[in-house]
Amino acid sequence: MSIQVNKKAVTYAKQLIEDGKIKNDSGQWSEHNPDTADENKFLEKHEIEEYAKWHLGEDTSKGEDTKGRYKFPYGDFKTVHRDGLLAAKERAAQQGYHDIEKAADELEQALEKKADSK
Repeated sequence: MSIQVNKKAVTYAKQLIEDGKIKNDSGQWSEHNPDTADENKFLEKHEIEEYAKWHLGEDTSKGEDTKGRYKFPYGDFKTVHRDGLLAAKERAAQQGYHDIEKAADELEQALEKKADSK
């Protein structure tokens, strides 16, 4: 697989964190992670480029206009979730995508810092 860091998503997540659009949750990401129906609803109203911004990884072997191209979600299309970043970091580490793991870790630290300043 040719999965790499989605730099636009990292930049977008940083901006969301800066703007305070965060959930400093430590629950189960499976409870917050948008399911297929939520993803499809989002795509009915938004372009694939917007969808892509919510995923830290990008599989360049897949078509640009496909959901399958985008991996490692970190939010619910409204806010950055701490548990989403933790899940992305853990899965990236398990799969050997150290650049995505590092990006998720840096975003998690930024989120915690922002949450502490509120």
